[in-house]
Amino acid sequence: MGEIDVVSELGQTSGRRPPPGVDRPAAMASLLLHCREGFEGECAAEIQRLAGERGMAGYCVAPARSARVEFRPGEPWAAHRLHATLDFHHLIFARQWFVLLEHCEGLGATDRATPLARSLDEAPGPLEALFLEHPDTNEGKRLSRLCRSLAGPVRRALAQRRPMAAGSGLRGHLCLLSGDSALAGYARSANSAPWPMGIPRLRLARQAPSRSALKLEEALLRFLTAEQRDRALAPGGTAVDLGAAPGGWTWQLVRRHLRVIAVDNGPLDPALMDSGLVEHRRESGFLYRPPRPVDWMVCDMAEQPIRVAALAAAWVRDGWCTRTVFNLKLPMKKRYDQVQRCLDLAAATLADAGIAYRLACKHLYHDREEVTVYLARAVD
Repeated sequence: MGEIDVVSELGQTSGRRPPPGVDRPAAMASLLLHCREGFEGECAAEIQRLAGERGMAGYCVAPARSARVEFRPGEPWAAHRLHATLDFHHLIFARQWFVLLEHCEGLGATDRATPLARSLDEAPGPLEALFLEHPDTNEGKRLSRLCRSLAGPVRRALAQRRPMAAGSGLRGHLCLLSGDSALAGYARSANSAPWPMGIPRLRLARQAPSRSALKLEEALLRFLTAEQRDRALAPGGTAVDLGAAPGGWTWQLVRRHLRVIAVDNGPLDPALMDSGLVEHRRESGFLYRPPRPVDWMVCDMAEQPIRVAALAAAWVRDGWCTRTVFNLKLPMKKRYDQVQRCLDLAAATLADAGIAYRLACKHLYHDREEVTVYLARAVD
């Protein structure tokens, strides 16, 4: 898979020496990755492959339906080095990650804050922020109130041990597993998700035709910076929505004042037509071609993922759009292999045509049995 403007990598290493800037933590740390419940296997396979490509062998502990994966490398310092050098945006199935320093057990009900703050002592510098999290499971969600109640006491306890420092680039993570158990570690703010557990808190507007509107909103937050969104989604832009009905993705574009051609044989929400910015074409999304190039093509069709990937890549290659966001509906088995096959096809389509591109893929919080892909000519 191609990715434009990726962070530099240190290459293969034995991992026997600490990476630059990491001289305090216990050497044999691991990596903790949050993922969607039921996708632990895909998340584990991905981190093992990427670590192996960097010469960092290890194994994963991934309890079924736990919504988390722990990657335990076989070399000292490897977890710190991998977190510092592997671009988080290359991870498809991990929503959030951090270097796991300590498993905290036996937390007392009278004072959890002090031992939790102490567990972050081995972070490689002062922290600029703190995330209190829990696994995204039904059991884990019962801990959300405890997370909120502990936030203030833990921050005060941290301040007594080592003052927090704005701009340090390091964030503390405490993931509660129960009332008396937690996982503690740190992440580099610039190389992790900006939200606890990697979940942006989005609210579905009453006017939205469907909950699918949240998928496109999250995709735009994931794949584009605020400056890129302002530029690429400026009022007056143009877009095509393939498989648009009932119009959740079209609505997201119209609310940003883009003109949209919505392609679907099914009906659209009537309010969309009242905007004056939507043209409804009752045609097949696989056969439709725009009369002139557009800025965006978006696609959330329930079709074979390889067909959708080929279609989206052709739109970018042939100049029908500059950018596209599309979903790949995944099979029940070999989901990771299917995603890689689709991404390889899209990358090869653009590379063979000599077109510089940016390709990114994420299993979003608002996705279910699917992943969301961003593909664009290298214009950002």
